[in-house]
Amino acid sequence: MRTGLARHVLAAGLVSLVAVAGCGVRPSGVIIGGDPPSGGVAPTTTITLYLVKNGRLSAVTRPGPGGRPLFNADTLALLAAGPTATEQADGLTTDVPPEAGPFSVTAEPAGHLVVTLSTPAGELSALAVEQIVCTAAATTPESPAQVTVVGAGQSVGPRNCPG
Repeated sequence: MRTGLARHVLAAGLVSLVAVAGCGVRPSGVIIGGDPPSGGVAPTTTITLYLVKNGRLSAVTRPGPGGRPLFNADTLALLAAGPTATEQADGLTTDVPPEAGPFSVTAEPAGHLVVTLSTPAGELSALAVEQIVCTAAATTPESPAQVTVVGAGQSVGPRNCPG
């Protein structure tokens, strides 16, 4: 009985082996592809933030998310979120507190922006105001843009980016 069982197991294994060996990629002739892609490369969107290094403003360029432009308020939210790990390793910081957001930005007469914060504008450091002014102005096609920072009934500006 044992030899009969062994033969059945061996036969089942061989049948399985033949079935598996038969499932493979069959050879084919050469397949000719089309021409390689051509044309211009889609422009990449970058954003400019003004962070702080050694007590002074430093312009930092980051790639835009998914190649789409950001609105001023989104860019300012990145400023309040602070530098990336790589930027921190380069000695960059931010004076803009995270609680300053969310931000809203409105365009007044051409070349003038009003940035509204969630915290009192008068309580920001001079460096934080400069960061906000320069970062908001960097996203405006009308250069140099004047920026007024408003928050909790307090106003700072209008100011131009000093850099």
